[in-house]
Amino acid sequence: METGTSGGTGRAEWVGLPGGLLRLRRLLLVTWAVPLAAGTALLLGWAAGPAWAAAGAIWLLALVWGWVLLGRNWRSWRYAERADDLLISRGVLWRAQTVVPYGRMQLVEVTSGPLERRFGLASVQLHTAAAATDAKIPGLAPDEAQRLRDRLTELGEARSAGL
Repeated sequence: METGTSGGTGRAEWVGLPGGLLRLRRLLLVTWAVPLAAGTALLLGWAAGPAWAAAGAIWLLALVWGWVLLGRNWRSWRYAERADDLLISRGVLWRAQTVVPYGRMQLVEVTSGPLERRFGLASVQLHTAAAATDAKIPGLAPDEAQRLRDRLTELGEARSAGL
């Protein structure tokens, strides 16, 4: 998979996140919302009467709303490798675009927690001298995360040699 700019035009070729991150987040949403809905319905049905058991549906509405929002958020994440920097874009309502120059990177690490490993995912964390410019790309395939780490490290070393 080729990334970065092509032909020196300066236009970034954006790469989205794989679907595993969306599946993981939606599974977590269902894992929390369904038991909360059932627990709320049982507790209120027992304590206040059967009419109040319908209040458990609030959690099911939250599940549907969260399902849609997770999809929109997942589609908003993307990154692009350019000649001199890495761009990371995210957000639906509040959009944020982070530009990390290769020469400013101090550390690039790949992390993967137990759930991420189960879903075949890894995250790339970029550290710079300024804590405010640290950036993270979640939900990548482990091979892509390692490739990106190696490439960013190589480019960072080449760019920082002149500092």
